[in-house]
Amino acid sequence: MSHASHGPVRGVVESVEDVSPTFRRIVFSGEELNHLAVEPPFYDQRIKLILPNVAGDLPQVADASDWYQQWLALPDAQRGVMRTYSIRELTRVGNITRLTVDFVLHFADDGSTGPAAAWAAAADAGSELLVVAPRQGQQQTGIEFVPGEADEIVLLGDEAAAPAIARILEDLKVAGSSAKVCAYIEVPTEQDRLAIDVDDHADVHWLPRGDEQLGEPLAAALGWHVQEDEPVPAVESVDEDLLWETPVFSASGEDLGPAIEPRAGMYYWIAGESGVIKRLRRFLVREVGVDRAQVAFMGYWRLGVAMRG
Repeated sequence: MSHASHGPVRGVVESVEDVSPTFRRIVFSGEELNHLAVEPPFYDQRIKLILPNVAGDLPQVADASDWYQQWLALPDAQRGVMRTYSIRELTRVGNITRLTVDFVLHFADDGSTGPAAAWAAAADAGSELLVVAPRQGQQQTGIEFVPGEADEIVLLGDEAAAPAIARILEDLKVAGSSAKVCAYIEVPTEQDRLAIDVDDHADVHWLPRGDEQLGEPLAAALGWHVQEDEPVPAVESVDEDLLWETPVFSASGEDLGPAIEPRAGMYYWIAGESGVIKRLRRFLVREVGVDRAQVAFMGYWRLGVAMRG
């Protein structure tokens, strides 16, 4: 994954809202956010958040093209941690830019809660972090949602992918897309259904997991969608590295040939826990025979593994 050519900007928490038992919505503002590009569509735009270090301070990184190398060179105690998130909303009214991020509050019973969830749980008005996102005048990068000429779009994801799916759905509405869209979103509880502004072309199916194993509701929904009688088979545990396979990029080094924009027909965008995504990928590509150019698979996180960046 490439890193932005300009350094992080400071984001200050303006408001915090628990929109469900799992999702905490945090709105950031601050003068430095005015450097960010705010022109939609954002779709599944990835941004980086750098959290305060163990002393509660933000790392000192210059606004320069080598900011990432500078950040890596800092001692562990000064660096803080970087995590990847999606834009839920990014607006500018007058000279005030507001960035909204939905955080998933995953709390581990063994005390190994991730640093981003822990930070979000404790955040209140005035809390600060650093944001790395496309700047005004920069080429936009970090978007994997590229449906091309597809006339049917299928979005599948768990709670980590829910904010990106919501943004995609709302941006498609604003763009006036005529594609038929079907979204399947697996979440921990019935109360985690989020409000999404969709149009008549879109159907959103919330899949509360409850006591089921992670990924089972998504696997069942995918099997139902493609009208396969056989269940989506389980796969062996994947490596710690995240699965990331799109029409133009393969984290595993797969030879993809020349980049081909998805054709008319069905386009799949699937993101979430890496082991689950590998299972869905194998089913679609090997069992159903979906063309590799018609699907993007992205492992956003790995169960039991602390993610990097």
